[in-house]
Amino acid sequence: MLILGIETSCDETGVALYDTATARLLAQALHSQTAMHEAYGGVVPELASRDHIRRIVPLCRTVLEQCGRQPSELGVLAYTEGPGLAGALLVGAAFARGVASALGLPAIGIHHLEGHLLSPLLAARAPEFPFLALLASGGHTQLMRVDGVGRYALLGETLDDAAGEAFDKTAKLLGLGYPGGPALSRLADAGVAGRYRLPRPMIGSGDLDFSFSGLKTAVMLLVRGAQGANEQFRADVARAFQDALVEVLVAKCTLALERAGLTRLVLAGGVGANRQLRAALEAESAKRGFDTYFPPPELCTDNGAMIAFAAALRLRTGAPPAPGGGFTVRPRWDLASLSPASRATA
Repeated sequence: MLILGIETSCDETGVALYDTATARLLAQALHSQTAMHEAYGGVVPELASRDHIRRIVPLCRTVLEQCGRQPSELGVLAYTEGPGLAGALLVGAAFARGVASALGLPAIGIHHLEGHLLSPLLAARAPEFPFLALLASGGHTQLMRVDGVGRYALLGETLDDAAGEAFDKTAKLLGLGYPGGPALSRLADAGVAGRYRLPRPMIGSGDLDFSFSGLKTAVMLLVRGAQGANEQFRADVARAFQDALVEVLVAKCTLALERAGLTRLVLAGGVGANRQLRAALEAESAKRGFDTYFPPPELCTDNGAMIAFAAALRLRTGAPPAPGGGFTVRPRWDLASLSPASRATA
C-alpha cells in the first residue's frame, strides 16, 4: 500500500510517499517558507496558509514523479490534523480529503507530535520499544515514555517557553534574524565557553518538568547591561545560553531514564537537529551506558515523511488515530510513587 503523507501545520509544506509493502520511504519533498516570513520576524498565519495552497499540488506531483507512481496507485492519504495554525492545517486536510474522496480512498488525520515521536524509527539505526523520547521543538518540550504505537505516557513538560521558542526569542534579543534557533546555534560556535554564566532553570527541581522563560530573561538583562557590546559579546552570550539549555535538557533526560528504568533515549523535534545537544547526549550516554537515537536532520523539522510513516504504523498495528487527529497520552505518572498524578492529552 502506498501512503501519501501531507504536513502543513505551520510554515513548511511537506509531502512524502511511503510504501508499506517494502517498509520504505520512496520519496519526499519539502518547501520552507523561511524566506517569506523573514521580513516579518516570524510566521504570518495568513501568508503561511496561502503559500501552502500554492505549493501543495506541485509538491505532490514532484513526489509521485520521483518514484514513477500515479495517483491511481495510492492506497491512503494521511495528513496532519493538529496541532498547528488553523488555516495552514485546513489546507492540508482539505486537499487530502478531497483527493481521497475523488479516488475513493481513506484519509487519516495524524497528530503532529506523534509524527515527531515516531520519526526516529525511520532512521537506519532505529530504537526498539520501549524508549524515552525527548520531544523538543518550537512549541513543545516534553519527556514521553513510548511503549509502542499509540502507547504514550507523559513524564514531564515545559511550564512556559519551549526549548525552540527560547532559542528564537533569545536570538531576537541578540539581533539575529528569523528563524532564530539555527542562527543562534551558528553564532554560539564562535563563543567562548564559560565567559558568562546563565541560570539552569529547574535543573535541581527533582521533577521532570522544564522552564526556559527565566533563561531568556537572564539573557535580556545581560544584553541590556552590556557596555560596548560587539560581535564577540553576542557570540559569548549565545554560547552561554546554548550551554545552559543543553545542560538542563541532558540532566532531565538522564533523570527520566533512571526513574523510568529505561536504557534507550530518542531525540525528536526541530531542536533535535542541534549539534551541541546531540553531542552532549552522546557523551552522557557513553558515560552512563544508555543508547541514544536521532532521526536524520532532515526529519527533525516538520515533514511529510513522519506523517506518512505514522499512518503506516497505525494501520499495521491496528491502532487507528483518536478522533480529531489526537493521540491519547496515558495518565501522567509520578515516578517516585508510581501513582497517577494527573491526566494529560496531547
